[in-house]
Amino acid sequence: MKLKEEQTLVLIKPDGVKRGLIGEIIRRIEQRGLKIIALQMFQATKDELGKHYSDSSENLKAMGEKTLATYQKHGLDAEKEIGTDDPVKIGKMVHGWIVDFMAESPVVKMVVQGLHAVEMVRKLVGNTMPSQAEMGTIRGDYSVDSAVLANAQKRGIRNLVHASGNVAEAEAEIKLWFKDSEIHAYKRAEEDIMF
Repeated sequence: MKLKEEQTLVLIKPDGVKRGLIGEIIRRIEQRGLKIIALQMFQATKDELGKHYSDSSENLKAMGEKTLATYQKHGLDAEKEIGTDDPVKIGKMVHGWIVDFMAESPVVKMVVQGLHAVEMVRKLVGNTMPSQAEMGTIRGDYSVDSAVLANAQKRGIRNLVHASGNVAEAEAEIKLWFKDSEIHAYKRAEEDIMF
């Protein structure tokens, strides 16, 4: 097992790009001792995003159930707010909003490598829901968006960054967004003393 070489995918979403946070996000990743081995700004198509964000019935149902739980937590009626309480239908709506949001402007994609890269990047970016992210994380410091507000405005949550959830997901996402020739191997100066 090559622990030092674990890789993960990071996408700086349109809100992160538009707010000029690219450098800050990269700084935090590199400051942690992780290295960026692939990096590119690009305009994602809805087709590409459809492959990244699964629209399987299982995933749509999970998104819908998560949305319903958020409505219940805040004492809101999903039927009144978005016209249905069917988890799959809600999931389809949320999926569409996410894809539309991600396709609205350029995104920065990168492959990050290092010791426990998936877990470390997830800690750096914070809770998926910015309103619940700890201060000191990227989302906790730079975003306050919530699912209730995003759903009310029929849009994706503005949470600045996507980070792969686990090693298998990272491998699949890296293959989706990068060719092997776009990923570079090098040694950071401090690697020998850090780990």
